Amino acid sequence: MPTKQRQNVAAVGQIPKPNVLKPSKAASKKKDDDDSTDVGDGVEEWTQAKTLIKPRDQLELTEAELNEEFTRILTANNPHAPQNIVRYSFKERAYKAVSMVEQLAVHFSLDGNLLHKDSDEARRQKLRMGGLEGPTHIDSPAAEPADNMETEEHPGTPAAGDEGADGEDAPKLKERKLTNQFNFSERASQSLNNPLRERACQTEPPPREVFSASANQWEIYDAYVEELKKQQKLKEKPKAPASKKEEETPSRRRMGATESQSDDISKLAKSCKIMERMVNQNSFDDVTQDFKYFEDPADEFRGQEGTLMPLWKFQQEQAKGLAVTALCWNPNYKDLFAVAHGSYDFMKQNRGLVLFYSLKNPSFPEYLFSADSGVMCLDLHRDHPYLVAAGFYDGNVAIYNLKADTPQPSFISSAKSGKHTDPVWQVKWQRDDMDNNPNFFSVSSDGRVVSWTLVKDELVHSDVIKLSFSGTTASGPEGLRLHIHGSGTAFDFHWQTEYLYLVGTEEGNIHKCSKAYSSKFLDTYEAHSMAVDTVRWNPFHPKVFISCSSDWTVKIWQHDVKSPMFVFDLSAPVADVAWAPYSSTVFAAVTVDGKVHVFDLSVNKYEALCQQPVVAKKKTKLTHVEFNPVYPILIVGDDRGYVTSLKLSPNLRKMPKEKKGQEAQKGPEVEVAKLDKLLALVREPDIQQGETESPTHRAEY
Repeated sequence: MPTKQRQNVAAVGQIPKPNVLKPSKAASKKKDDDDSTDVGDGVEEWTQAKTLIKPRDQLELTEAELNEEFTRILTANNPHAPQNIVRYSFKERAYKAVSMVEQLAVHFSLDGNLLHKDSDEARRQKLRMGGLEGPTHIDSPAAEPADNMETEEHPGTPAAGDEGADGEDAPKLKERKLTNQFNFSERASQSLNNPLRERACQTEPPPREVFSASANQWEIYDAYVEELKKQQKLKEKPKAPASKKEEETPSRRRMGATESQSDDISKLAKSCKIMERMVNQNSFDDVTQDFKYFEDPADEFRGQEGTLMPLWKFQQEQAKGLAVTALCWNPNYKDLFAVAHGSYDFMKQNRGLVLFYSLKNPSFPEYLFSADSGVMCLDLHRDHPYLVAAGFYDGNVAIYNLKADTPQPSFISSAKSGKHTDPVWQVKWQRDDMDNNPNFFSVSSDGRVVSWTLVKDELVHSDVIKLSFSGTTASGPEGLRLHIHGSGTAFDFHWQTEYLYLVGTEEGNIHKCSKAYSSKFLDTYEAHSMAVDTVRWNPFHPKVFISCSSDWTVKIWQHDVKSPMFVFDLSAPVADVAWAPYSSTVFAAVTVDGKVHVFDLSVNKYEALCQQPVVAKKKTKLTHVEFNPVYPILIVGDDRGYVTSLKLSPNLRKMPKEKKGQEAQKGPEVEVAKLDKLLALVREPDIQQGETESPTHRAEY
């Protein structure tokens, strides 16, 4: 606020008087007595003129200095309030400074209770305190105040409304003694609660019967024999009518049907499933016809390009919000496949599902298993298709049995049985051990490849290998050197050489390992610059495998050569890749931008024959892809929980043409020779002779 400073003149009360003697006690006492007396009517002290005294050390200021204005800004900021408060923002996942700081400082707080003076409560308080002016007439008991105040007139005593000069009579309110405020309770708090009322009705008691029986081996045996006779009676054919050819009445037929009817309603499940599949076949008749017979005639005019025709979309209400984390076809039933549901997001981990769908019934899954943690991978046993191995986000592995009636896993690992400490990214069944015990392998981000064996009623684990960086150590306390473990993301076992397998890591390397050596790798490929999402051996050629990564590339390798044979850039992170079961040169890959890429190296080594988006929404990401082992279809899963089946057009599954007078050669040897012919085009002569390859000699597309 702008103020003018005048320093040459000051009031007497503002500047101390010089050379003033201190009065004595008697004089000050006399002055107090004089102040207590009344002042005359015409004299007032404040009207007297005041003498202005100039101090001796007063500065001499000019007129310009006296007229100079000094601006001062007063703020209500708290000087003790902190200005550097930092809080964590969960939205931005970082620490942020707080912009708004509370400047309010409360020194005293008092809760009050104000009443309007014209309200009933205020009038009653005035009556109690005797502060209500004017006469108060109370004629009937109904007009008495709530606190039972009574008015009494006493003869010979002046009333409360009497005036000394007038002497008029008026009723007087009896002064009531004030209650102790420290030991007082209001009337409302002394009221009784509403009493509870009991209401009852009388009915007839249910009938009771005392039953007792003994259970021993003979009772159990007789029960089994009786059940066996009942089943044999149902299997017997109806006998011919008796000699007296009596006509069978409808009532007798009903009685006979009731006697032969079984009490187990589960026998209708098969019939109900057949009827459900017939209804679905009628509902999706056009899609069913396309699945069986449709061949795109436009492929003849496209040259080498092909298309993917959408068939069914499999979805489940409980799987909404969960991503498709794994796909696997049943090795015995070619129309049945398993789907694992979970979440790749660390902040959205809540539950998981294992579903089994059939191409004969796309509307509802055949089996449904729920889990408390996200299911990240699964695999079906080759010899026992009803056994399902699954890996979870919390590091556990479990085995589900489709023959069991319970939805819970038959076997599950725990912290005591050596479970993983990080999510399990892939599981694979292996051949039974020497004692015919089922066993499977698992790989996790904790750097362990673990073998799990089902021995009697428990899962027994053994570490096969621990992934680590070659030559990478960290300094620990007291100068110790600590080895840094790698993070496994994918692995695949060789279909011909039982002990050989590949392991992909989060660092982008691929390790070639052996079951016989748990301390070192057979070889290491510096494959990708980001995490390896999938690595798979070629189902026909024993030396070729394929890998994909989030660095947008798909690479084809020969396991005895350090550099890739083919490199394909798909312009988006690649989530999964799979070899076709009918050709050694055909593979499919899915990217996070919602596209499916199908390659046939024997037709075109540079570009994909089909590059087609298969999801409706742009933000939907594809996660996995799998070829059907028999039918010309493939299934893809996305991060919204949907599984879409697609049919390959004729250009994507061309077979070798038959020459006139010669039969087309078929078999694994033909597929191996076809892929060897392609590899010979990109190999150098020294590589064909067994020497190491130069890093500059490779085919990139």
